[in-house]
Amino acid sequence: MTVVIRAGAEDDLAAIGELHFRSRVAAYSGFVPVDDLTAMPAGAMVDYWVERWRYEQGDHQLTVAELGGVVVGFTYIGPDAEPDTGILNAIHVDPDRVGSGVGRVLMRDALAKLAASGWRRAVLWVLTGNARARRFYERGGWVPDGVEREDHIGTALVRHMRYSRPLP
Repeated sequence: MTVVIRAGAEDDLAAIGELHFRSRVAAYSGFVPVDDLTAMPAGAMVDYWVERWRYEQGDHQLTVAELGGVVVGFTYIGPDAEPDTGILNAIHVDPDRVGSGVGRVLMRDALAKLAASGWRRAVLWVLTGNARARRFYERGGWVPDGVEREDHIGTALVRHMRYSRPLP
């Protein structure tokens, strides 16, 4: 079966919120307490995406990956606060599809869209404890640039590190 990449739409937001919830729990449960990961249930994650899309759809691009008409991954890109820089705000793949190549297809598509938007540099944030994602990004040419921040998932304090890469 071939992965279909297409622009996301409002009709996709429920599937995206549910996938984001499942992806987060699967990816982070080794280093973030499950109670904190599930403090925002899938329904609340759907509401989060509906609200975010309402305000950002004018300058952000949502892309979905489908297999057999089912959303199995997505990316969300937009402008960063730094000049000439775009940000990969999100890339999530259904936990059952991790390692299948869906993430690589989505990443190539996101990088092409970031470059086509005129940005010369791209950034993303990743949890420092997410070794699998960090390896994925590093294989794709992203490098840590030394900038870090702290945030919360539920009540858990988590540390993020920023990765960057030039765009063609």
